[in-house]
Amino acid sequence: MAIKNTFVQKAYPCLLGIETSCDDTAIAIYHKGNILANISIIQHIHKKYGGVVPELASRDHEKKLLFTLDEALKKANINLYDIDAIAFTQGPGLMGALMVGTSFAKGLAMALNLPLIAVNHLEAHIAAIFIACPKPKFPFLCLLVSGGHTQIIAVLDFDKHMILGSTKDDAAGEAFDKIGKLFGLPYPAGKHIDDLALKGDATKFNFTSAKMSNLDFSFSGLKTQVRYFIGKMETEDEHFIKNNLADLCASVQYTIVQDLIAKCEFALAHKQYHGIGLVGGVSANTQLRSATANLAVNYGIESYIPSFEFCTDNAAMIAMSGLFKYQKQDFVDLSVKAMARF
Repeated sequence: MAIKNTFVQKAYPCLLGIETSCDDTAIAIYHKGNILANISIIQHIHKKYGGVVPELASRDHEKKLLFTLDEALKKANINLYDIDAIAFTQGPGLMGALMVGTSFAKGLAMALNLPLIAVNHLEAHIAAIFIACPKPKFPFLCLLVSGGHTQIIAVLDFDKHMILGSTKDDAAGEAFDKIGKLFGLPYPAGKHIDDLALKGDATKFNFTSAKMSNLDFSFSGLKTQVRYFIGKMETEDEHFIKNNLADLCASVQYTIVQDLIAKCEFALAHKQYHGIGLVGGVSANTQLRSATANLAVNYGIESYIPSFEFCTDNAAMIAMSGLFKYQKQDFVDLSVKAMARF
């Protein structure tokens, strides 16, 4: 149920963005085309468990949201009464973590009598492309890769997206983390694999990803393939992983990136787009960023790749997505609920 428009809509609103979908407590402030503050606090407590513990994530958000808000206001040099609307991540994500952020946003909106904007986390990742110039032209193709999602999307307008393909099991980021755990790397493993891959030989070990007949992905088989491979090799050499870690990382990363890029190339070959975007946490991967940029050059189109700051979960993308909804007066009332899945 939408809120009735009982306020004067501003051409340049000051928006507060709140992101708590997983293990990053983030708040950002957007005004007149600029991100005045983008504060993210990573929850390091999950490292010792090798993955995110939902209950711990929820509790940590509760502890850190007020502090994060205070830091964002200081960085932006404004106060709460300068805010014109509040955008928050409604989902998808961890239910408990989303409920904390949703409740926090609702409390602020009620206390300040401000319009409330519910944002889809995945759409917000796409909105991150619009934070900096050059602005994309519609339609463009977008590869969204994160720990929980892997999708190829045709972006037809700010709020009109068509999913062309998605993962049928593990997401690309999840595959990186699970395989990294097999290698004994800290969680999250993506950055460690990326760094080690720079020192390795990507052709040393021949791994393969599942061959799908369409634009969908499947990465669980790769994880199983790697597990059996290193298990076999360690029976012959107990130090196999240690002695070949860089090459293993390079080979795994190459396999995942090639699969992602091949599907994007297939999509570009069958329909004309003005450009290709790369978003989500895995878009911070250096090899994937380079491959996406090269693909755009090969097709004579633009590449839209956000800076590292806006790749992982962040509140700036929530505020940016909130702006598009604000302009259409797409608001929600205080009965809105978090949604783990859409």
